[in-house]
Amino acid sequence: MDVTIYHNPDCGTSRNTLALIRNAGIEPKIVEYLKTPPDRETLRGLITRAGLTVRETLRQNGTPYAKLGLDDPSLSDETLLDRMMAHPILINRPFVVTPEGVRLCRPSEVVLDVLPLPQKGPFSKEDGELLIDAAGNRVG
Repeated sequence: MDVTIYHNPDCGTSRNTLALIRNAGIEPKIVEYLKTPPDRETLRGLITRAGLTVRETLRQNGTPYAKLGLDDPSLSDETLLDRMMAHPILINRPFVVTPEGVRLCRPSEVVLDVLPLPQKGPFSKEDGELLIDAAGNRVG
């Protein structure tokens, strides 16, 4: 299965998502989007394919979101995309692309919607929350 993750290794949610992909027996293409941001059309495509709005994909915490006045509801999608291109830290993460679809994996277990089950074995998030049982099936 061909899988791409737009990843930030400093983000726990992104690390958990990557680990879930690997727990499915898949080694994804990893795009560290802060080092190699997607171009505008790729980002627009990710957002559209995930069924989200541009505003829904803006990251607020730890970013220049407030300083740039991005809470202004009158700002167009094009303006928001301009800001995301200029400041990739504004792109929420991780986006995951598989043949089954595109998801913004917040929380990380959203990735299970586009990965094969059962997984290869049990999985717990970094905080200890069990997501996959010993049989490789989703918990809860």
